[in-house]
Amino acid sequence: MEKNALSSEVGADVKRKGSLLKYIGPAFITSALMLGPGSLTLSSKIGAVYGSQLVWSIIAAIVLMMSYTEMSTRIGLAGKDSFIGIMLSKWGRVAAVLIGLGAFAVTASFQAGNAIGTGIALNALTGVNENVWIVVMTACAIILLFAKHFYSILEKLMLGLVLLMLGAFLITFIAVKPSIGEIAKGLIPTVPDGSMGLIIALFATSFSIVGAVYQSYLVQEKGWGISDAKYSVRESYVGIFILGLISFLVMMVAATILKPQGLMVNDANEMGQSLEPIFGSWAMIVFMIGLLGASYSSLIGNATIGGSMLADGLGFGRKLSSMKVKLSIMAVILFGSIIAMIFGSAPVNLIVFAQAITIFVVPFIAICILVVANDSKIMGPLKNKLTSNALGIIGLLVLLYLAFNNFKNIFLS
Repeated sequence: MEKNALSSEVGADVKRKGSLLKYIGPAFITSALMLGPGSLTLSSKIGAVYGSQLVWSIIAAIVLMMSYTEMSTRIGLAGKDSFIGIMLSKWGRVAAVLIGLGAFAVTASFQAGNAIGTGIALNALTGVNENVWIVVMTACAIILLFAKHFYSILEKLMLGLVLLMLGAFLITFIAVKPSIGEIAKGLIPTVPDGSMGLIIALFATSFSIVGAVYQSYLVQEKGWGISDAKYSVRESYVGIFILGLISFLVMMVAATILKPQGLMVNDANEMGQSLEPIFGSWAMIVFMIGLLGASYSSLIGNATIGGSMLADGLGFGRKLSSMKVKLSIMAVILFGSIIAMIFGSAPVNLIVFAQAITIFVVPFIAICILVVANDSKIMGPLKNKLTSNALGIIGLLVLLYLAFNNFKNIFLS
């Protein structure tokens, strides 16, 4: 009897673990593609200049990101078509093309930075030239893209890279021993003199509406339906929470190491190098491993978003198994890598163009998400509740403010 009871208990544990693993994937891909070298550099800068004073801002940005990612998860579960397909039916071809082209422009503009970050991290770890690594890792990404079960491999790779980042930055965080009291003070919202620009940039990178909307595609690629709503919504929260946690860890490392010395960082590579004199080469190596995870996950993830949504917007399909979708993703990967090797960074004109696109497209996509999430015919029992709408409206107002700020900087300054 005891043996049978033990066997049943073990079987139940295995079943629970299998069920848990089944509901891990889409949000971890979303968080991995958002955690690029740019976001790590920004977190480092904020910590170096303002210490822990802006901890509240990363929490606020992540709460809004959670709300839109969760909405997109439900849209993916309830919708019989892709998000762009739904908008095609509701508002026509112009809306579908605008969303697809906008997603492509925004993600493609970050690809050079992701390729460069990959090269920098591997150069620091191996001493081999950055451009050599850009070519090698770009080739690896394209080979991965044409693998038979691309989504399944992508999911496992992104989960592994997220855990790699989390482990690397958590080890660094523990090593530097930040002040818990200072962190607690940073939970109280304050806007120090001169910090608004960095706060705006933090919201722009951590609250990515294009990343959020692609969650609906990943949910459908995973094969989830309405019956999976409970666990898939939880997964969306956990994935985005980890995104915020990693940004927080990097910010606090910079606050503890750089701020007391009055040092400023221009890229994530300098953040890693600043650890070496105090903790030795191992700290720099661990940080660079985290940077590698952030850069390479974004290199693949950003391209997947941009290529997939461009293909869907132009009517070429949306499934990652489609050859047209694969070729669109490959175009984004090659675009970023070629720009990185020719210019060494994303040209200013390209960044300005992407910001100009963001002004119009990002708030429009947010409005589309809110409209679809409140459509009873599409959503059924998964329609937005009051809390989702309240957070959604707050998020939309934040995006409109970011768009106004970009407009002012580009056209009025």
